[in-house]
Amino acid sequence: MLTILGKRSRHDRAFCDGQSRRSFLQVGALAMGGLTLPQILRAEASNSAKPQAAGNRSRSHKAVIMIFLPGGPPHQDMFDLKMDAPPEIRGEFKPIKTNVPGIEICELFPRLAAMSDKLTYIRSIVGNHGDHAAFQCMTGHKPTNQPAGGWPCLGSAASFIQGPVNDAVPPAIGLSLPMGHKPWAYNGEPGFLGPAHAPFCPGDDRIVNNMVLSDITLDRLRDRKALLGSFDRFRRASDQTGTMEGMDAFQEQAMGVLTSSKLADALDVSKADQTLRDRYGRGTDKRRDDGGPELLDQFLIARQLVEAGARCVTLGFNRWDWHGTNFKQARAVFPQLDQGVSALVEDLYNRGMEKEVSVIVWGEFGRTPQINKDGGRDHWPNVNCALLAGGGMKHGQVIGSTDRLGGEAKDRPVHFQEVFATLYNQLGINVETTTINDFQGRPRYLVDPEYKVMRELV
Repeated sequence: MLTILGKRSRHDRAFCDGQSRRSFLQVGALAMGGLTLPQILRAEASNSAKPQAAGNRSRSHKAVIMIFLPGGPPHQDMFDLKMDAPPEIRGEFKPIKTNVPGIEICELFPRLAAMSDKLTYIRSIVGNHGDHAAFQCMTGHKPTNQPAGGWPCLGSAASFIQGPVNDAVPPAIGLSLPMGHKPWAYNGEPGFLGPAHAPFCPGDDRIVNNMVLSDITLDRLRDRKALLGSFDRFRRASDQTGTMEGMDAFQEQAMGVLTSSKLADALDVSKADQTLRDRYGRGTDKRRDDGGPELLDQFLIARQLVEAGARCVTLGFNRWDWHGTNFKQARAVFPQLDQGVSALVEDLYNRGMEKEVSVIVWGEFGRTPQINKDGGRDHWPNVNCALLAGGGMKHGQVIGSTDRLGGEAKDRPVHFQEVFATLYNQLGINVETTTINDFQGRPRYLVDPEYKVMRELV
């Protein structure tokens, strides 16, 4: 693993995954599936030489921040309270009014309630596969009957179709840290788009190391690069294939990413205004059981990354699989989500980014209407909820409803793929005309043609 700026000391400032600013940028961390960054750049160039999506590549900078809630949040305790249901279904929480007449949400979300004119609550998400995994939230598709190579995640599709905004910042970035239940930590994969469009995952501990250069400064790295260049020139003299000439270009691109401060700065919350950072909250990177960290810093990092040029940033927040003590755990976790999401939305508006950046908050499924004997709610794929903000969408509304017990979609069921069609649309990608060829050369739509953009939002 190539460490650019040496080992961590007790004086170093740490990133979200415990890595310091000095030791963060590593060749290992810039590799996906065992590929080094130059190899990925070569693959990307190879892909670029082939016919791509049936649409024009664009450098316009629309972006998506996806906050995944690992484990399945209890929809009927958050944004769809059922006060007319029996006590064993209704639960312990009371609703509060929001700043939009007629919309009420759980009392533990006062900050979101105060900005609900900037939010959309979807209460009727359907089409759930029921897996305890992030796959469907990252791709929009069920994991069954995938095309050869597999479905690409949202960020990989945006990377392939639109390319990078800034060559120093990967288009797709996954901030989810490793978790005990690995399917929750899924940051998405490029599927049939190939490794050139895999999300960059700065906290991925699975990356295998290649090489270590300890205590090397940027100046020394450049000196070493110059030395390697002299060897390359010698080898190039006897190379008749042109391979060495091509490698030079990819090494230069890799060097540009590794030595640019743009990505590193976006991942470093220590430079942020401390009042703003306090508004987001700090949290901790300690994992909750087999789930994700209570790391509110990641909400701020996500905003910094899209501002720096990322098209899609995903993160997994906390752990929501509450088969027992549902209400006790909610009293601890709901206020954290309330603070992080409200700070993110407020920050986007303050920076004039609310029309460019879409935010979605959701989990893989909902929870049972019936409270079990342990005071928890169990898995319920029949219906779940989502929260949307930004993206220039029409907000201050509720879309869909569930029945009296919160167990089935009643009015306006919203399929996972409708949400994805809308997110792609807000990125500037037309899902009705855009296709991408899979490994077998078969053109694939990003979402099934029967699902359209949600007209309530655009």
